[in-house]
Amino acid sequence: MGTSQESGFIKIEVDGEKIKELCRERIQALVNEVENDLIFWDRKELLRRTRMCWNTIQSQFFHDPRFPKYKVGSKWYFPAKESKSFLEHWIKEQPRY
Repeated sequence: MGTSQESGFIKIEVDGEKIKELCRERIQALVNEVENDLIFWDRKELLRRTRMCWNTIQSQFFHDPRFPKYKVGSKWYFPAKESKSFLEHWIKEQPRY
């Protein structure tokens, strides 16, 4: 990065790759912050995170004893970090076609 003065104008040179790298780092930090904000997911958040319908979740992994879930009253809660970890392992166990 540098500056020079040419005929009354200021010329600024910017390293585009460095700017992209800094933006990526900042975006990742913000994403991590948001993800770490949630302690529990509810059913609606689980549906959003997996992009699956409730019937598919129930038939595919809900009853897997490794899947962390707690029923409080009439509502299901899923520990966010544990659920994410389970889902990352679960998807790798699925057959690839």
